[in-house]
This record gives sequence, structure tokens and C-alpha cells, in this order.
Amino acid sequence: MSIVEVKVPQLSESVAEATMLTWKKKAGEAVAVDEILIEIETDKVVLEVPAPAAGVLAEIVQGDGATVVADQLIAKIDTEGKASAAAPAAAPAAAAPAPAPAAAAAATGGAKSDVAMPAAAKLLADNNLKTSDVAGTGKDGRVTKGDVLGAVASGATAKAAPAAIPAPAAKPALPQVAAPTSAPDLGERPEQRVPMSRLRARIAERLLQSQSTNAILTTFNEVNMAPVMDLRKRFQDTFTKEHGVKLGFMSFFVKAAVHALKKYPVLNASVDGNDILYHGYFDIGIAVGSPRGLVVPILRNADQMSFADIEKKIAEYGKKAQEGKLGIEEMTGGTFSISNGGTFGSMLSTPIINPPQSAILGVHATKDRAVVENGQIVIRPMNYLAMSYDHRIIDGREAVLGLVAMKEALEDPSRLLFDI
Repeated sequence: MSIVEVKVPQLSESVAEATMLTWKKKAGEAVAVDEILIEIETDKVVLEVPAPAAGVLAEIVQGDGATVVADQLIAKIDTEGKASAAAPAAAPAAAAPAPAPAAAAAATGGAKSDVAMPAAAKLLADNNLKTSDVAGTGKDGRVTKGDVLGAVASGATAKAAPAAIPAPAAKPALPQVAAPTSAPDLGERPEQRVPMSRLRARIAERLLQSQSTNAILTTFNEVNMAPVMDLRKRFQDTFTKEHGVKLGFMSFFVKAAVHALKKYPVLNASVDGNDILYHGYFDIGIAVGSPRGLVVPILRNADQMSFADIEKKIAEYGKKAQEGKLGIEEMTGGTFSISNGGTFGSMLSTPIINPPQSAILGVHATKDRAVVENGQIVIRPMNYLAMSYDHRIIDGREAVLGLVAMKEALEDPSRLLFDI
């Protein structure tokens, strides 16, 4: 037997621990080199753990949901082993083993012979439950992870259900629980308690930090998007053929933001103790929605990027965000951020600063609205801009003039060419 250890990959300096998600292989199954065995979630990204060698997954040391640190042993691969005909359905070493069929039958008076699936066994142990406390809906009456979640949601506990009293029937299943055998009773007002992911908990922590440490104010303005829309329409086909990517609106917002940050550097600064740290570079964070929550990848040196460079990078980040493949280095840093609620139809919002930055631009849905030009009411495609800023270092003058500079650049894109 030749054993190769599988360990947690290196985490960033700011990440102390991570959470194991779901194993894609069971002990006893064959694995190929570089095959993804499990994903590990940190408060910033989801890391894939590939098999370092081909062979058989001999042992799972840390099970689903375990908290781990960098370089910790999580599994072992036997490079000389052969896969079993049927992979054992045993719980990982870190999880409590499921009761044997005979013991389960004894606990229920011989009425049934429940066996817990591996993922369900750990949940049973964590919630002080036995297999006899949960009605199994899996094959041959096996207790599944969904069964345990349903029991926990219905309030079942080992102490609350004495042996002399049959376990209560599980309440109607919820979205992340195994489907019920009968139609749910909507009159029971079901609920489900789901722990926050590490990313969601980190988002909550940073937003509270931002609101508690920054003196946040928001200034607003409106921008006529007709010039940008006309320019985009005029060059869209040529741009796409030349660069292989569509010309979107975000590249214009990024360029306009950088234009304003150059004129008013304090908008690109941050607070460091009692000092103001002015940045001589422009790293623009772009807020992107993902299945795991909001992430903010960084366009580094955005002032040196062309429209095509910006559009390609945003497309790349969007794809990675949906696939959960953004790297820690891609979301670290940033001197200013842009949040585009308009993609979801937002008309107006007050974005929250992404610390340690001191300002953030919120852009919204462009809609035809009645405006007054030269004493006449006309219809124009208008967008409301909102810029939140830290009033500790940014005065209203710089904030308002900075947003006006963005507005002017969007309403007359030629300003971006001549930096005026």
C-alpha cells in the first residue's frame, strides 16, 4: 500500500479557517489525478481540492461541514489500491458512526431498521438525534440528509421524544429538504433555519463594520445616457468584431469614475488610523452577484485599461463568479467601487462603502423620463447616480464635484479622450 495525503490548500493571510462542503467521492472509490474531490469554502472564495495522485480514496479524515485550516489532512489516497465493487456507505472518520440496523430496530421495538447515509450521520450527531428519531425516506428506509434537516426544522430532538412516545411525523418539506410523499399543508406555516455561509457571514460583518466606522453620506445626480447609448450603438458591431466582446455600459462608468478620481484624489483615498492614505493607482472594484452572494473583484490599474480590456475582464469575472472560481487575489484590495443595481431594475439606492475604501458609486436602470431642456419638456434616457462617501475625509464639495465630473464625462464622452 502506498498512501498519498490530501491536505487543505494554502489560504490567504487574512483567512484563518475554512469549511468543508460536500465530498464528491466516497471512501473506496477510484479517483483520477487532478480530479476534484471536494470544495472548501472560505469567507472570500470557494477552493477546489484536486486529487494529488490517482488511486483509491482510502480514507476520508474530515467529513462534510468540518472546519479546517491550511495544510490540514482531510483524506488519504492509496495509489496501489483497487476500487471496491460498491463503495462503502460509511460515515467519514470525523463524523459519528450511524447506529447498526439491529440497534435501530431495538430502539423502535423492531418496527423498522433505519440506517443513516454518511452526510446524515454527522447531522444526527450534531443535533443529538438517533436514526430512530427520524423517518427515513431513502432506499430501503435509509435516513437521508434531507430527512434529518426536516426533523430538525420540525423541532425534533432526542430529549424531546421519549422512547415511549412515537417520533412525530415530519412536517412538510422545505426547498432544501427531501420532497414529501404528500402535498404540503400550507396552513402549518413552515420555517427552515439555515446557517449563513462563510461568505454571507463575512459580507454581514463588513457591512456592519462599514456603517459603524464610516461617516456615510450619499450624494445624487442624474445623467442623460443618450450620448453614451448613441456612441455604443454606432460602434457596437465594429467593436465586437475587433475585440470579440460586446461594448457594454460598465466600461463607460469605469472610465468616468477614473476621470473623476483623478480630478479629486481624496475620493480614491482611504483612512489609516489618523492618516489619509492617497493611492497613486486606480483599482476599481466591480460588485458582482453570484450564487454564493455579493463579491467584488478588482480591475487593477483601471486607468491603463482600454474599453475592450475592461469589458473582457468584467465578462471574465462574471463567468468566474457564477462558477465560484474567483481567486482570493482577484478580490483583494481596491481603491473605489462601482455597484450596478440597474441590472436588476433598481431606480435608486444608497450603496454602502466597501472598507477600507472611502467612496462607492451606485448606478441604476436607465429609463425614459420627462426632463426640461432649454425650457422645453423632452424625453431622455435618464440614469440616477448615487455616490456614498466617508465624510470623515471627504467633504461635500469634493463628493458633489466628483459626481458632477462623472456626469459630465458620461453626457459628453469626448471629455474622456482629452481628460477634461
